[in-house]
Amino acid sequence: MLPKISVITPSFNQGLFLEETIHSVLQQHYANLEYIVIDGGSNDNSVNIIRKYEPQLAYWTSEPDKGQFDAINKGFSKATGDVMAWLNSDDKFNPWTFQVVGNIFASLAEVEWITTLYPTCMDDQGEVFRCNYLDGFSRDGFQNGDNYPGKHWHFKGYIQQEATFWRRSLWERAGARVDNTLQFAGDFELWARFYQHAELHGVPSPLAAFRMHQNQKTAQHRDLYINEAQVIFKRYGGNLPGRVESAYRRFVTCIPRRIRKVGLKLGFVGMLRNRCEREGSQGQWHVLEI
Repeated sequence: MLPKISVITPSFNQGLFLEETIHSVLQQHYANLEYIVIDGGSNDNSVNIIRKYEPQLAYWTSEPDKGQFDAINKGFSKATGDVMAWLNSDDKFNPWTFQVVGNIFASLAEVEWITTLYPTCMDDQGEVFRCNYLDGFSRDGFQNGDNYPGKHWHFKGYIQQEATFWRRSLWERAGARVDNTLQFAGDFELWARFYQHAELHGVPSPLAAFRMHQNQKTAQHRDLYINEAQVIFKRYGGNLPGRVESAYRRFVTCIPRRIRKVGLKLGFVGMLRNRCEREGSQGQWHVLEI
């Protein structure tokens, strides 16, 4: 049986994108879905959009809050699912996402959180313009700056927040909250806490698209996000490698790589085949194959 997936969408005055976000959740027709929308008291058309889909929502509210992470915590306090995630009100899931995620968590009891190996970006019109590839993830790599934001020599790629799902049991062991004392890097802080309890597994399929537009919180305050992430990184024992060490690790990592084919075969993504671990410069990468 596929697990119940609880998804929270925090929103404030995002009526321009909100309906597209809601569609990306509901139109997957995943039978065991719990969808919650927490609006911060918007004064645009957001509430009208939410009411349009009210019969398909497990819960929604529109009232002032203390910001995005407060809204997310409020939503998760109402959630009852076995698997959890949040999707911001300008981003989108891919049509196959819940089937892939549900199959993984139903089949592999030892896997506690997952994210995509193909982080994807779209523009303000919803057109995908970038789909990167990441080799994998590991606790050691995280501690050594693989996913530390900013244009640094050690950076390999973000853990894409909208494409990350986790078990309720991990959420509870890690404190059952997003740190709402933070303004921007609450996701990065949550990943640091998750890594204290479990390894992150990469999934070789795009799962969500991050929308880039001029009014976006991340785009407007990127430097502030990085500053918060720096404090968090140090708080949890992160240690950035020097340039020589980092160059060596990259060289060692690239030796066994095969030339990758252009494009992705996405026609059959629902069946989980097996797991694999690949050796990276920071130890074992944890990768799932579908």
